[in-house]
Amino acid sequence: METATVAAVQATPCFLDREGTVERVGELAREAAARGARLTLFPEAFVPGYPDWVWRTRPWGDGSGRLYARLLDQAVEVPGPATAALGRIAREVGAYLAVGIDERVGSTLYNSLLYVGPGGDVLGVHRKLVPTGGERLVWGSGDGAGLVVVDTPFGRVGGLICWENYMPLARAALYAQGVDVYLAPTWDNSATWVPTLRHVAKEGRVHVVGTNSFLRGSDIPAREYGVEHLYGGDDDWLSRGNAAIVDPEGDLLAGPLVGEAGILTAEVDTLRARASRQQFDPVGHYARPDVFRLVVDGRAHEPVEVVTGSVPEPDPWRGAGSADEVATRDEGVPVRPPG
Repeated sequence: METATVAAVQATPCFLDREGTVERVGELAREAAARGARLTLFPEAFVPGYPDWVWRTRPWGDGSGRLYARLLDQAVEVPGPATAALGRIAREVGAYLAVGIDERVGSTLYNSLLYVGPGGDVLGVHRKLVPTGGERLVWGSGDGAGLVVVDTPFGRVGGLICWENYMPLARAALYAQGVDVYLAPTWDNSATWVPTLRHVAKEGRVHVVGTNSFLRGSDIPAREYGVEHLYGGDDDWLSRGNAAIVDPEGDLLAGPLVGEAGILTAEVDTLRARASRQQFDPVGHYARPDVFRLVVDGRAHEPVEVVTGSVPEPDPWRGAGSADEVATRDEGVPVRPPG
């Protein structure tokens, strides 16, 4: 297993501008790659930006309608032109990218973490399971099909978004898939967030990479959308950051980075992480399946299912379904695979 340099990007998006923010991803990915990064994490909902107005307005009021309409228009379809552009960036720099996006499916948005491989392919999409508070006015809820991990030469990479990291069962679902490098993009600016990252690292015996946007009122085109009453200037902080990289013992390798934009880098050693689980493996020898069991429904739950005469191909972005569904007899009756 190889060691590798990973990067946490703390930056400002071109707010509600998909193409402009994708270009910014390219600039920052090149800078991270110049520092040797083979995996670069970008903030939560970075493309085209986090809908901060949900914390400043009444539901569906105070001028938020125009902001939402713009977000819907500029959101990312998977696959689509934006993911193709991100794929070209990943191929150019020869690195894995994990990018927070506002994902659009029809007229519904999801808070998603997009994984792109160095070959330019989309390797997986995780949709935030439970949007927090006012976020529910903007984003729908993900499902178990998005609890994905990605195999790399330097370990298995997976992650959760913001307060999902406070969901013990969601963390356990990733630990059970052997995650080694755990990603945690967020909008949380609180003093307790970095201790959360350190706890997750120590609990899962994983490297944790966390980051956030760097955003002030002056970065919001408020006049363009008629919401000058919502946003001020440089002193109106939306997000000061909190980027950090933590080792499997819970010790900080880099950061926290607060009050400024920047790129943190650190080396991850997956063999060290796996060896550390000799002491504590939350889904192995330190589990008690005779007392506690977690059942994860890894199927995609679609609101409309069209049944035809043929069996549809599995959606490559949404998971292959459960083992019972995948293993079938010739006549199509599901059976449980051996073992």
